[in-house]
Amino acid sequence: MRHGKTEWNLESRYQGAGGDSPLLSESYNEMALLSKHFETVTFSHVYASPIKRARITAERIDRKLKGHPKISLFSRLEEFHLGKMEGMKFDDVKHQYPDQFENFRNHPDRYDPTAIGGESYLDVIKRMTPAIDVIVRNNPEDNVMVVSHGAALNAEINYLLGAKLADLRKRGGLANTSTTILDSQDGGRAFSLVKWNDTSYLNKQLDETDLV
Repeated sequence: MRHGKTEWNLESRYQGAGGDSPLLSESYNEMALLSKHFETVTFSHVYASPIKRARITAERIDRKLKGHPKISLFSRLEEFHLGKMEGMKFDDVKHQYPDQFENFRNHPDRYDPTAIGGESYLDVIKRMTPAIDVIVRNNPEDNVMVVSHGAALNAEINYLLGAKLADLRKRGGLANTSTTILDSQDGGRAFSLVKWNDTSYLNKQLDETDLV
């Protein structure tokens, strides 16, 4: 799951791992709808990024899940570190750092964050994958929920599905409070996609500020 929508999401600002902003009031209703959607599913564990917007999302969802599974916070599940772009509006980044703006969104294989002091796609994948390995190893046959961030989840999920670096963004963005379901039958050596970016339970029309 991607965390609920925040003020900076609405304002089209980059948050990253170092930035954060309050969740919108409407996001709490959407978290409740997500919980209701999964009310008959048993989860053995919830794992979340410790960044406030993701942690609160996980806690709110967990309140209404069957059995209220334990929540563990993994720093490896944090959003991209975006350096100088954090807190900036998308249009301002496009003007000041045009190459980083274009490549971060559309060309992961060309994205070089050196000028902004951030993480590359490979950096994020290398730190997130060990966390996924631990999660699968600890829950080999159970359903688990992972609550994290749009760009980081997008990169890691597509990597787990075998996408090449250049193709990590080909499926499009992930919406706030969306669900993507992966399945593994071999202990995490291979994953298959069950559902991508599901928001059917939110009963609303998405706009561009919902997607990353």
